[in-house]
Amino acid sequence: MGVVALAWRDPPPDNRWQRGDVVDALYLGDTPETVWAEWYRHLAELGVPPGRQMPRELWEWRIRGVVADLSGAERLARVGLPLPRPGRASWPAFQAVGEALAGEGWHGLVAPSAARPAGQVLCLFRAEDGSPMLDAVVVGSERVDDPPAPPTGMTT
Repeated sequence: MGVVALAWRDPPPDNRWQRGDVVDALYLGDTPETVWAEWYRHLAELGVPPGRQMPRELWEWRIRGVVADLSGAERLARVGLPLPRPGRASWPAFQAVGEALAGEGWHGLVAPSAARPAGQVLCLFRAEDGSPMLDAVVVGSERVDDPPAPPTGMTT
């Protein structure tokens, strides 16, 4: 498809774990099901039909480095956060934690997916030039022409 995996966005968008004007980030899912669940959740929030966002390219990444582990309810509670739920209303508390981690030099964080609680997301903070702050390399990609069935276990 020729899409750049780390395309520069101007301005960088706000997301659950960061505000774009503070630090940009790349979000990855642990499985294709988590990626699609997050995609469907994002489109639902915007009111965009999935077919309008096709085709898509699903990338497989190799990541090397150390990130903050917020992968469960206990770890989230240690930083004053609940399990993530869909919707932007709760983002400020999560953004404060993510931005604090970035400010402390963490290169990213792993946390439960709001869209698919059985899955995990990896938020990789990006340097000012747009590159991830640790070793992140695309090792494969797949063009997807039609929206897949929504994954089981999604929350909306």
